[in-house]
Amino acid sequence: MKRFIPIAAALTLLAHTSSALAFCGFYVAKADTELFNDASKVVITRNDDKTVLTMVNDYRGDPTEFAMVVPVPTFIERGQIHVGNKATVEHLDAYTAPRLVEYFDPDPCNLRVYESLAMQGGSAPSTFADSDGGARAKSLGVTIEAEYTVGEYDIVILSAKQSDGLETWLVESGYRIPKGASKVLGSYIKQQMRFFVAKVNLEEQAKLGATFLRPLQVAYETPKFMLPIRLGTVNADGPQELFVFVLTQKGRVETTNYRTVRLPTGQDVPLFVKDEFGDFYKGLFAAQVKKHDMKAVFLEYAWNMGWCDPCAADPLSHDELRELGVFWLGQQGGGGGPIPRGRVAQPGPQQVYVTRLHVRYDADHFPDDLVFQETGDTSNFQGRYVLRHPWKGEAKCEQATSYWQNVRKRQETEATTLASLTGWDVGDIRKKINFVSAESPPVQKWWENIWPGQ
Repeated sequence: MKRFIPIAAALTLLAHTSSALAFCGFYVAKADTELFNDASKVVITRNDDKTVLTMVNDYRGDPTEFAMVVPVPTFIERGQIHVGNKATVEHLDAYTAPRLVEYFDPDPCNLRVYESLAMQGGSAPSTFADSDGGARAKSLGVTIEAEYTVGEYDIVILSAKQSDGLETWLVESGYRIPKGASKVLGSYIKQQMRFFVAKVNLEEQAKLGATFLRPLQVAYETPKFMLPIRLGTVNADGPQELFVFVLTQKGRVETTNYRTVRLPTGQDVPLFVKDEFGDFYKGLFAAQVKKHDMKAVFLEYAWNMGWCDPCAADPLSHDELRELGVFWLGQQGGGGGPIPRGRVAQPGPQQVYVTRLHVRYDADHFPDDLVFQETGDTSNFQGRYVLRHPWKGEAKCEQATSYWQNVRKRQETEATTLASLTGWDVGDIRKKINFVSAESPPVQKWWENIWPGQ
């Protein structure tokens, strides 16, 4: 028997023009999807009604028990299915991840520099059914429309007349259906959606020598700009994390049936956060989820793919963007010339705008699938948090005293800001801060510059 558990976020089950704001700063660290447990990643490439869906499977169990069930709006031909490259999605994750940057105060006695900086802000047969499987499925109101083998996956495209028949077919085919699945399956049947079911072909996997499951990609046309998430909540053990990366041509993407909220960004935080950035960001996100009663989708990044500031990773190359389904690169009227194949995109206008959305969801707070719209907003946004290092050299001038006083006030503000963002105890935060004296400059130890960054 195969068992159902959520894997690739909301989609799958397991079975037996604006001016750019110059942020600058030195990039220090990123908060990528690996920080979160039960996290799934989905890439949606969308232009007009054409959609390419990339689903990343982080399943680590017995491959004989793996299967994916995804509602799809149309019939899927063999050529519309592809096995993708996990590294490309990981690159997109790194490129768009919330980031930590740092600044270093200039000499307060060099008044001109200090004030200036201060102002800156063919297909093999599948094993899903035997020779009698089609007849049995038909008697249950289930139609096996197509079967393919793509890479290490056996895939079957199903349609059904009623959820009870589909549930019976799945059970007889070796799947343990969790309580509540039939109701959700029925809602998709009423929408006349089909089901894309994939499982691992062990022989093909052995030929490939693959040690992990590669992403599955599906291309289709539909006026519905949506992502089905409800199957992922049926037997989930607590809330799930879903990261949605959307590649479009015109601008930022947002949800229409749930609030899309921009995460707090641009705040100064204490220096010790450099060693605790993962814990900091998880705390910040949890606090925002609580603040919005776990009923919001959060924007973590929105930017033209051509450049970044500061970069948490290089922009994706032409080849990588094509791997993710960006089929319009270089087309006339695309908003920029084609990116040379195999080269990293250079700063300047490009044809791809990337939106990164993060949602923590369960069945109670997210009873409906996610519905999106592409906006005309091309302004830049990133989750970005700032470290500011005090000046460590000598400062013998009149303005030095006021500078140290301002640093002391700044450190206190950083402490209260961190507490507000994460819910951490401000007293515990203060204990970790090396507060400067407001009366005299800190004394730099002779050995502090021998091993910088230690």
